[in-house]
Amino acid sequence: VQLQASGGGSVQAGGSLRLSCTASGFSFDYFAMGWFRQAPGKEREGVSCISSSGDSTHYADSVKGRFTVSRDNARNMVYLQMNSLKSEDTAVYYCAAGGLPGQHGSSCGSIVTAVDFDSWGQGTLVTVSS
Repeated sequence: VQLQASGGGSVQAGGSLRLSCTASGFSFDYFAMGWFRQAPGKEREGVSCISSSGDSTHYADSVKGRFTVSRDNARNMVYLQMNSLKSEDTAVYYCAAGGLPGQHGSSCGSIVTAVDFDSWGQGTLVTVSS
């Protein structure tokens, strides 16, 4: 299993970034995909989750209305569009594969939590300056 997040960078508050995650080595279209972040000195936080089919998404309250998760199962890619960025969004962002397994795919839990995800990629740093 390989997951690689990219697209991070430095942006001013109010700006936008689009993160991408490239997946390989597993049946991508079976697994839910999650985005997590970890800011310096803070615990890892679940940001968003998208079900294996893409028909269900979940967001942390802190990013609802600003972030949008999507996936392209044909390309084994998942994206996180981040708009109206705030300084508190500064963190290393990680993508992860997992979810709650079902007969035909995996779903997201009611809360985006790391315990539901088994495979993790390298992170990408997002820095938002005020």
